Amino acid sequence: MSSSIPRRRQRAFTLVELLVVITIVGVLASLLLPAVQAAREAARRLQCQNHIKQLMLGVQNYEDSLKMFPASGIVDTTYTNSFEQFNGKMFSWITLTLPYFEQSALHNQFNFSDYMVNQEKDPQRAQPAVLLCPSDMAKGRLYTDQQQVRGKVFGKGNYAAYASPFHLELSHRYRAALTSHRPHTHSHLAPEGASNTLVLSEVRTRAQTDDQRGVWALPWSGASLLAFDMHDEIVDVELSNSGFNPWSASLGNTQPPNSQHTTNVDILLNCNDVADSQLRRMPCATYNDSPFHYWSAAPRSNHPGCVNVAYADGHVGILLDNVDEYLMARLISIEDGEAVSPP
Repeated sequence: MSSSIPRRRQRAFTLVELLVVITIVGVLASLLLPAVQAAREAARRLQCQNHIKQLMLGVQNYEDSLKMFPASGIVDTTYTNSFEQFNGKMFSWITLTLPYFEQSALHNQFNFSDYMVNQEKDPQRAQPAVLLCPSDMAKGRLYTDQQQVRGKVFGKGNYAAYASPFHLELSHRYRAALTSHRPHTHSHLAPEGASNTLVLSEVRTRAQTDDQRGVWALPWSGASLLAFDMHDEIVDVELSNSGFNPWSASLGNTQPPNSQHTTNVDILLNCNDVADSQLRRMPCATYNDSPFHYWSAAPRSNHPGCVNVAYADGHVGILLDNVDEYLMARLISIEDGEAVSPP
């Protein structure tokens, strides 16, 4: 006589239960994703900060070796005292300091006795990792212009130096730590002192090949150089070498970190596709478009609410997007006569 053992009936998920589980998993993932993204961005920002630290140490090593800071750029000043960024040999401060942050091989490929647009080995096309911030994805982004650089192709990076608290073309009048006129040393940074003198910050890039921002080998506005556009008190009367005194009328019209001003934007040789530049929070304008007859550009990054910066003594920090404008102008200027401390 055989007996059968009753089988336990397995209960399957109902459609409603399955949808509930999927919903719960989706909610948990949506809660976790921002935290994961924030952690990744924090890691990227630290890497970018490490790179700017290396660049600042390169500037310091240059000054230790040659007893002067590197020039903001090698340009032709034969016919004018202003900083003519598009004339002459057009070598940036980064090209000058390459050997001082472990890029001697790249430095040796440049022929500094010739013009940048005549370089035979095309070292200006390189994109060393130390010049890239992973938050920006500049790797592979290039610049060229048939008229201005004769079709030469340039690599883009993410770091620039301040040339002036005012305009780039007037950097010989209102100086930052790096200048093309009267190169100086740490002794010229008094009373601010090296620890209170802002030297380097970050820039962002676009995929457009006619957007010069981030072009590390050229001493151009938004490429390897920045200017804050804080006017001097007497700028509308006369230019003077008597020092820099921030003008209150400039407030709200300067170039703070990640500036979104509609009336004072990054001034470039070409700003095509203005809508795209605004969509990417990188507003710009073409120099020849009235009334944009000046050169300045803001530091920019994809780090939430701030940019990485480096000071003349080698320490690094951040500047918030809403930094006090007077403070930032005085941190950049070496001739305002006031000792200020970084925020």
